Amino acid sequence: MFFMLRLSLIVATYNRSASLIRALESVAQQSAPASEWECVVINNNSTDDTQERFAEFVAAHPDLNMRMVTELRQGLSFARNRGIRESEAEYIAIIDDDERISPDFITSYISLFDSTPDAVAAGGPIVAEYPSGRPRWMSHFTERPIANTMYFGDKVREFPEGRIPGGGNMAMRRSAVRRYGVFDTSLGYVGESLVGGEECDLFERLRIAEAKYYYVPTAVMYHIIPPEKLTANYLSRLSYNIGVSQLRRALYYRRRARVRIKELFKWVVTLVLALWYFVTLQWSKAKYLLLMRYNITKGLWSK
Repeated sequence: MFFMLRLSLIVATYNRSASLIRALESVAQQSAPASEWECVVINNNSTDDTQERFAEFVAAHPDLNMRMVTELRQGLSFARNRGIRESEAEYIAIIDDDERISPDFITSYISLFDSTPDAVAAGGPIVAEYPSGRPRWMSHFTERPIANTMYFGDKVREFPEGRIPGGGNMAMRRSAVRRYGVFDTSLGYVGESLVGGEECDLFERLRIAEAKYYYVPTAVMYHIIPPEKLTANYLSRLSYNIGVSQLRRALYYRRRARVRIKELFKWVVTLVLALWYFVTLQWSKAKYLLLMRYNITKGLWSK
C-alpha cells in the first residue's frame, strides 16, 4: 500500500540529550498516522550522549520514521537549513529540543495547509513550563524573550500585525522555502552564543512579499524553561544579544536610525511600567524589566 509523506518535522539539537528525548517522546505520541510524517533530528556537533540516546529511542519506536543527521557547521540556522534539505515532505514544521508538543501538533498543521491555500507559513500557541517554579520577578514583559509565550485565541486566524510564529513552533510549505529562502546563517544561536533573530529575518521576507502566515490554536508547544535560564546573568546576556540581532537586521535593511528611535520610545514605556511596579511594591519586576531594556539598548548600540 502506498502512503504519502505529508509533513517533515525538524528538530535541531546541541548537547541536550535528556531534553531531546523528552521532546521526542511527545513526537511519538502524535495523533497523525506515522505513515504521514517523518522526524529529522539534526545533531549540531553534540559532545554528550545525544547520538547514543537517540539510537536507543529509535530502536524502541521502530514504527516511527525518525533519523538523525549531523551538521558540522555550528549554529542553529545551519542545523535548521540542513534539516530542510534532508527532509522530503511538502509541509515542514520546526521545533526545538527543549520543548514538547501537543498530540495534534502535526495533524493541525497538515489540516491548515490542506484547507488554506494562501497559507505560506504558520505557527501556534507557546506555553511556558517552569519545573523549578516561575520566579516572582518575572512579568509578562520579561517572560517574552525567555519563553516567547504566545496565545491569540482559539480560532485559526492570520497572525496579528507585528507578531510572527515562534522559532520553536513554526511551519511552512516547502514552496515557501524555494521562493523566499532559508534561515540567514549570520543569525541564530551558535553553541552557547545567544544571538538569535533568524526567524524574524525569515518572516520579514515573507511580510515584505505580503505572504500570509496563520495562527493555528491546536498546534501547541510547551516550552520548558530550566532554572539556569531564570537568572539575572542569563536575562542580561539574552537581552544584549536580542539588541545585537536587531542591529544586524537593521543594518541589512538600512533602517538603523528608525530602529534606534523606536528603542528610545520603548524606554519611555519601560520607565512608566517600572514606576508602576515600584509603586505597587513589585520591586523585583521593576528591576528585571529595567535590566532587560538596558541590555537590549546596549546591544542595539554595540556598533
